[in-house]
Amino acid sequence: MKKIDWYILKKFLTTFFFAIFLFTVIAVVVDVSEKTDDFVKSRLGFTNIITQYYYGFIPHIVSLLFPLFVFIAVIFFTSKMAGKSEIIAILASGTSYGRWLRPYWIGGLFLASFLWISNQYIVPKANQIRGNFEAKYIDGNSSYDALLLKSNNIYRRIDSFTYCGIYGYDTLTKRGGPFFLYKVKGNLIVENLRSDEIYWDTTKSWKLMEVISRKFDGIKEVQFRDTNQHRNFNFLPKDLSRDKYTKDKLTSPELDRFIKLEELRGSEGINDLKIERYRRDATCITVLLLTMIGAVVAGKKVRGGSGVHLAVGFVIAALFIVINQFSTIFSTKGNLHPMIAAWIPNMIFLVVMVVLYKKAPK
Repeated sequence: MKKIDWYILKKFLTTFFFAIFLFTVIAVVVDVSEKTDDFVKSRLGFTNIITQYYYGFIPHIVSLLFPLFVFIAVIFFTSKMAGKSEIIAILASGTSYGRWLRPYWIGGLFLASFLWISNQYIVPKANQIRGNFEAKYIDGNSSYDALLLKSNNIYRRIDSFTYCGIYGYDTLTKRGGPFFLYKVKGNLIVENLRSDEIYWDTTKSWKLMEVISRKFDGIKEVQFRDTNQHRNFNFLPKDLSRDKYTKDKLTSPELDRFIKLEELRGSEGINDLKIERYRRDATCITVLLLTMIGAVVAGKKVRGGSGVHLAVGFVIAALFIVINQFSTIFSTKGNLHPMIAAWIPNMIFLVVMVVLYKKAPK
């Protein structure tokens, strides 16, 4: 590390942290203006709102736009250097183009590592704080969310040969119905059970009402009827709640275990969980790629100065967001593998980085 490396690295980090600080202040002000009524209804004091909500909201919003602000920061300070002919002087002194980019690699790796650690452990803990507050004080005030809670259909695989489903399960009352269960052996159904209602009983078990059970042995059929039955299944009421914050609250090891459990149960919407898991790793590489793209784009002195560089930067950032959203939709609504969906933006921008680097004036 020489003086020029420290000089560029200092500009890189100070510009980034100053930009992210300003953005965080603006985001908090906007969020406060939108949620003032909810804060008043919660009857919480200023200190409690800070500790129970904004301790979680700030890390969430920072991690969400972390790569883009790295990109904008790189373009901004590099464009200023190019405008003052500092980069021309560095290259004219005999420094190679690759050597000039070394502090950008170092700064990008540092920020990418910081984001990776945060995504695995810190941000999920922050999302627990934010999610718990919003679920209790904000989502609870929404009639739309309340309607969703009362219109859930649940399907579960209990084990490798037993499947069940609950129609119209209400997470608030822990009650639903009708309920069905069937066991298979090979390609044949060996038991078919129907119940008008199922709910979580005070005995800490599931209670079935008006049960009809049919068991099959070849061509023989035996039918049973019960007014009620108590059953112990491998799921609890908390496992049936549709929490939209679940994937955000879990640390990466916890998310890995949760995905395996949901696969065993045959749950729907697992691709959302898998994309979240893969994206936590992919986003860190995104930081490094956008750092290098920003340096190459803004390192050329052009007429118009920083304005042109920032315009190009915003276009590239918009393209990244669009590609990212499209890949997510194709995975959650189609057949695109979640790992490919999470890494497609990086693969495309890796090609963009290589092309820009080869065409850059050296």
